[in-house]
Amino acid sequence: MIATGTGVAPFRGYLRRMFMENVPTSKFDGLSWLFLGVANSDSLLYDEEFSSYLKEYPEQFSDEIFKLLDNGAHIYFCGLKEMMPGIQDTLKRVVEERGESWEQKLSQLRKNKQWHVEVY
Repeated sequence: MIATGTGVAPFRGYLRRMFMENVPTSKFDGLSWLFLGVANSDSLLYDEEFSSYLKEYPEQFSDEIFKLLDNGAHIYFCGLKEMMPGIQDTLKRVVEERGESWEQKLSQLRKNKQWHVEVY
């Protein structure tokens, strides 16, 4: 999950569902990671809440993005649309450093419905 500012709101709902709600028919046992970009540290929203998830479930948070995507993980973006070019440039650089084509990787993620974007 990658968000800027108030774009973190839907991800807060995801994390609450995964880690706080007691759902008898479903226990989240996958990996989760959240990247939140803000201009100033005092602009961090829900920082204590997110930090508590990391402290209580450290084995379920990871930053090995492409390894996880290669194995079927989903990536979600929410926030200002102006963030997407910078994020895509960074992802492209990492993919190309791995010796892969960014265009092919992005096409495959979209085809597999692993790429989710909600920007405004």
